[in-house]
Amino acid sequence: MTDCGCDKAKAELEEYLHRELSEQDFVDISDHLSTCVDCSSEHLVGLALSEKVRKACQEKAPDDLRAAVIGRLEQLQH
Repeated sequence: MTDCGCDKAKAELEEYLHRELSEQDFVDISDHLSTCVDCSSEHLVGLALSEKVRKACQEKAPDDLRAAVIGRLEQLQH
């Protein structure tokens, strides 16, 4: 197990949330989050924010706005 304190956990929180760490780093940070209230709180904020962004990115523009934007882009390409 590598040394995983608050600095490492906070610095790699974004990668942790997206499972972009090595397996060992993921385990180390998971272990740290299970015992550190401060880092665990930041992790929960990160989870909530990621979920809000994910949901917001699923929304689609209204058809008329989408058509207007595509039309303008086509005009600019010519």
